[in-house]
Amino acid sequence: MPNPGLALTRPYPFARLRKLFEGIAPAGGRLDPISLGIGEPCHPTPECIKKAIVDNIASMSAYPATGGSAALREAIADWCGRRYGLRPDPASQVLPVLGSREALFSLVQCVVDPTAAGGAAVVMPVPFYQVYEGAAFLAGASPVYLPLTRENGYKPDLSSLSEETLARTQLMFVCSPDNPTGSVLELEDWKKLFALSDRFGFVIASDECYSEIYFEEGHAPMGAMTAAKACGRDDLKNIVVLNSLSKRSNAPGMRSGFVAGDARIIKDFLLYRTYHGSAMNPMIQAASIAAWHDEAHVVENRRLYKAKFDAAQPLLNEVIEAPMPQASFYLWADVAGDDEVFARELYRETGVTVLPGSYLSRDVAVGDQTINPGVGYVRIALVAEPERIVEAVDRIRGFVHAHK
Repeated sequence: MPNPGLALTRPYPFARLRKLFEGIAPAGGRLDPISLGIGEPCHPTPECIKKAIVDNIASMSAYPATGGSAALREAIADWCGRRYGLRPDPASQVLPVLGSREALFSLVQCVVDPTAAGGAAVVMPVPFYQVYEGAAFLAGASPVYLPLTRENGYKPDLSSLSEETLARTQLMFVCSPDNPTGSVLELEDWKKLFALSDRFGFVIASDECYSEIYFEEGHAPMGAMTAAKACGRDDLKNIVVLNSLSKRSNAPGMRSGFVAGDARIIKDFLLYRTYHGSAMNPMIQAASIAAWHDEAHVVENRRLYKAKFDAAQPLLNEVIEAPMPQASFYLWADVAGDDEVFARELYRETGVTVLPGSYLSRDVAVGDQTINPGVGYVRIALVAEPERIVEAVDRIRGFVHAHK
């Protein structure tokens, strides 16, 4: 028999999007399709990564260690120290991983005890990255959804969690900057989260893969490590931070990231991964070291994204509510109607792909009513080339005006 959690999982958003578009000839074949639906970076991979890969091809002849090289762990720890103001111990608090997606999933398998009295709960925001939910199901835990809405500033309302739910909670996902809303947790938000973790003992998994895409140099979003440092939690008790090179360095195909945090959790996670078979190949480790040491390409990356937002957001916001995010490369746009119909008909008439917000969300009971915080929204990923984004914006504006 298969893992029973598999039967609880739902089709991935992009599989649903393909089904939604089945049989549609976009724009009657008159226009080239433009995808703003998938959050896949399109900027060039930096030269420092390419050079390191070429220079280290010979290292492919050796088996890599699951814990990664000491040089890579040092590079990651150094970057954390510069970025967050807290340098984790590279030997006991840092672990290279094959991108944040793999680590988000496997961390839950490592941390959750499904045999716990009362069952295990994994708390997560919605809308969300669907890996959080699938990881919970396949670990034998129940997902608990915290809706992100305009009314709560697109931040998790921790006060809505009951004592009974918190007592069952073994892990809580946070995503800051958030996918898809672009919201960022501030120090007071982190303090509340840390206090609950101290009281109930759950692990905080802080997904920070969009942390380096923001719009004003010198004003980086606060991460869990920075907040922990401010609160005197240098040991990172019950905190695990996940980040990657996919968005920061335009290298999603490298599958390179890290987890860093509580040494006790990292020790267990290393043991789990020893059996999981997820060691990073030496060539990619060398390229990762080069990337974590170089900030020039990251600054340029931010400049390119800012130019796209400057060109696109004001024009889109004139026809649909598409406010600037605090960070990340998404617009979370209120289309004031059925998000599936909007996305389907936009694709049919203009060839532009956006992702229905309901595909990233779930129904949640709030008081005596049920809401779905993704319904009526679409996620627009400003990742394409600037001229393609400008063209897509023109098409969306024409579509909205035609349907008013």
